[in-house]
Amino acid sequence: MKNIQTWLNEYGESHQNSTNKAIHWICVPLIFFSITGLLYSIELPFTIDGTMKFNLAMLVLAALTVYYFFLSRTLWIGMLFFSVICMIGCYQIELAGLPLWLISIIIFVLAWIGQFYGHHVEGKKPSFAKDLQYLLIGPAWLMSFIYKKIGINY
Repeated sequence: MKNIQTWLNEYGESHQNSTNKAIHWICVPLIFFSITGLLYSIELPFTIDGTMKFNLAMLVLAALTVYYFFLSRTLWIGMLFFSVICMIGCYQIELAGLPLWLISIIIFVLAWIGQFYGHHVEGKKPSFAKDLQYLLIGPAWLMSFIYKKIGINY
């Protein structure tokens, strides 16, 4: 298994253009949120403590946290924090009575249009064309910049 720095370096090879990078700072978190929203919309047939509804996002984000933990002993914490923020956002959208699944689909489509435009400007294919795991590395790549900025090793 590749280490986190190898993944991040390889991902960064197709993300050198400043326009593409800026687009990624907007679109990658939006895609992560939209997928979380779609998964959040799928309720599972049991509850936590008899009151809190369990949904597919909880299960997938728990597995994703384990994946990030094995890649980096610190970066996973930032990814868990962002996952929780996404879950809270999903909860708030549903609490407002809005169709989370529809909002998530719209965000997903628009954010991917942005991503493909960014790679058009970059002149390089998205990393996931090489390996689908890069779909999971993109959010960690952005988190690594936040970690560097605040002085946390990953």
